[in-house]
Amino acid sequence: MIMMTTESILAQMEACKEICVESQTTCIETLQYCKNQGGQYLDMTMMSMMRDCAEMCMMCVNMINDGSEFMGNTCSLCAQICDRTAMACEQMSDDPTMMRCAAICRKCAEHCHAMGLNSASYFRRSSLVTEDVLLSR
Repeated sequence: MIMMTTESILAQMEACKEICVESQTTCIETLQYCKNQGGQYLDMTMMSMMRDCAEMCMMCVNMINDGSEFMGNTCSLCAQICDRTAMACEQMSDDPTMMRCAAICRKCAEHCHAMGLNSASYFRRSSLVTEDVLLSR
């Protein structure tokens, strides 16, 4: 297993936050687009997926900003929701707006998945340091 440096994990956190913000914005814009299109675009499952995705992406950014110990779990859940949202959008493969949303959600899912995996080792290391400090007193 490759241990990540603090610098690389911080860079990864920044990249994850950026794509989460982009995904959140895109989902909200695409949701509005669907409302304007009407008809088949008013699919409640797809629309609620986009709302969930936007919410989860924002929560992910907040957890990363706060350095929350739940950041990894949040990122992993965000990855799942982003993937599901992408699948929902891809049902309308002939619509460039829907496909753009799907592509950004997929990219966000990749970043969040990696963040979920790597933050676990990052937090394990930082908690071990704290325990060592406490034990040496």
